[in-house]
Amino acid sequence: QVQLMESGGGLVQPGGSLNLSCAASQSIFNFVFMGWYRQVADNERELVAQVISSGTRNSPDGVHYSDAVKGRFTISKDSAKNTLLLQMNSLKSEDTAVYYCCMRTGAGRQYWGQGTRVTVSS
Repeated sequence: QVQLMESGGGLVQPGGSLNLSCAASQSIFNFVFMGWYRQVADNERELVAQVISSGTRNSPDGVHYSDAVKGRFTISKDSAKNTLLLQMNSLKSEDTAVYYCCMRTGAGRQYWGQGTRVTVSS
């Protein structure tokens, strides 16, 4: 069973930055999909950033962002540390949410972290 642990959430003023981390309990090399979702109250979780693995070390991964965060958020992975990262800049009040990381294997097994809360407020 893979364990995912997010960290880095907190309270930040509008225009500020936060860096989220998602540490996996095993190598992330075999995950074909890694992404960050966010959820506000009981609304549906929204996919904000994702990395689609190329499957080889010599080819770049595919990276995609929702329109709401494009140009402000950057997703990346640190394979040596088995960690998925989300750098969030120019934060807005509407970015306030609980952020979850999600990883999925090629066989379709999906894992979620417990979430980390981000509050953007003055």
